[in-house]
Amino acid sequence: MSLLDDIEPVQARTLPVILLLDTSGSMRQDDKIDVLNDSVAEMIRELASVDAGHGFITLTLIAFGGESADVIQKNVPVGNIAFTPLKAGGKTPIGHAFTLACELIENRDEISSKAYRPTIALVSDGLPVPALAGELEALLDSDRGSKSSRFALAVGADADRDLLAKFASGGDVMEASEAAEVRNFLQWVTNTVTQVTLSIFDSDVKSQSMSDESIARLQQDDAF
Repeated sequence: MSLLDDIEPVQARTLPVILLLDTSGSMRQDDKIDVLNDSVAEMIRELASVDAGHGFITLTLIAFGGESADVIQKNVPVGNIAFTPLKAGGKTPIGHAFTLACELIENRDEISSKAYRPTIALVSDGLPVPALAGELEALLDSDRGSKSSRFALAVGADADRDLLAKFASGGDVMEASEAAEVRNFLQWVTNTVTQVTLSIFDSDVKSQSMSDESIARLQQDDAF
């Protein structure tokens, strides 16, 4: 047995990105689901290009529509994802999506304590299923959920802005009056993650879309 056999491999430090995506029946209206699918596919391509095979950026896709939410992809290196377009239908079980996200980020076998703080982006266009039973509070009050950077997009007039504001870090909810603006939101999230990634790969890179304080928050070295 060589000395190399006794050396444990170093676990790569990752930057987890989690998308919570509304796939309820109302997303079929005005081509919203088509725009969402195109925007997610574009986001994956751009992040994969930035990651360049390092396996640094990981992506989780959680879709909520019908009776429950589903984990479509879980903490996969972004360059390894083969995205299949989502289908819309049914109710808006956003609470279950919060639960699945909380379970993921609190699972240290899935997301190491060495990981950078996750970016969680939420897109929703409708009123959630009643009686959320504290799912959002459980995510916000959890050890790691409270440390995550959370962004929310309200699509159209029917989105529950009070709920989205409670979810979003700082209470700021972005608005999309029409489907085409969903792309702008996911492009903004992509740019945010890209700037963090580039600043980690190259300390001389200056962010054009984030403040130094925002980058520092995601890069904090205390145990996540």
